[in-house]
Amino acid sequence: MTDEFTQFARDLREHVDGALDRLLPPASAAPARLHEAVRYSVFAGGKRVRPVLVVLAGETFGAPRDACLIGGAALEMAHTFSLVHDVLPSLDNDDLRRGQPTVHRQFDEATAVLVGDALLNLGLQTLMEEPAAMAADRRLRASVLVAEAIGTHGMIGGQMADLEAEREWPAAPEAALDSIHERKTGALLTAALRVGGAYAGVRRAEDALLLTLGRCVGMLFQIGDDILDVEGESAILGKTAGKDHDARKLTYPSLHGVDGSRTILAQVRDEAMTLIEELPSSRRLFRSLVDYLCNRDR
Repeated sequence: MTDEFTQFARDLREHVDGALDRLLPPASAAPARLHEAVRYSVFAGGKRVRPVLVVLAGETFGAPRDACLIGGAALEMAHTFSLVHDVLPSLDNDDLRRGQPTVHRQFDEATAVLVGDALLNLGLQTLMEEPAAMAADRRLRASVLVAEAIGTHGMIGGQMADLEAEREWPAAPEAALDSIHERKTGALLTAALRVGGAYAGVRRAEDALLLTLGRCVGMLFQIGDDILDVEGESAILGKTAGKDHDARKLTYPSLHGVDGSRTILAQVRDEAMTLIEELPSSRRLFRSLVDYLCNRDR
């Protein structure tokens, strides 16, 4: 069943990249070095999971695909901002991302900071302005969801907590671990599902379902990432394997061991599969998504 989601994502990738190409400034537009670096960061690879989730959730509740592709492209900009900044020397200090030299290595550190700033700004601006034919209240709702997911109570706050836990593990590490990754990884994945729902004009109960399901998706993604950091290879992952272990980061394997992490993964999988039964359509694709997240090799 994993192949269904993989094929769905593969079929969408060209359309997502087309939307990104239209929305991003040309590499030749001034300031050219900055725009060249922006495009380098966005088109250096990546699975485009977040745009695919926007489309999947949106179509499940009846939103048009074209609208979802624009929102998904905006989320991909915000996600790429986080990747560019996350690997800076002052944070995770990595030379490899998406199988390519990181922006601060390919260009320079100052350019990388500005690339992240530019992508975050353009992503939020796109959500507010596009698609122009979408009702303004739905665009506003999507913008707020993403801004909240990125902010100090979301991804950025999770990154800060992750840095603090690296220096010294919290007194209650299990609760801290769940909180860190619900914000650092899960918040934007959850927002992707809810943006698709916003474009469809879902009711409060349906949004709550997407919120809960998104948290499961975020957990599955992060636990899988943590296991891959232990067991994966850099050439396959597209980033440096083993860095979390070497930095003594608070991760699922460091706290629960690999076998214990797989047990948690299975429990979250079961919860997600139960939630999927409440969706009005696309249940097979969502089940395939969950299987994909539980069996990733990169």
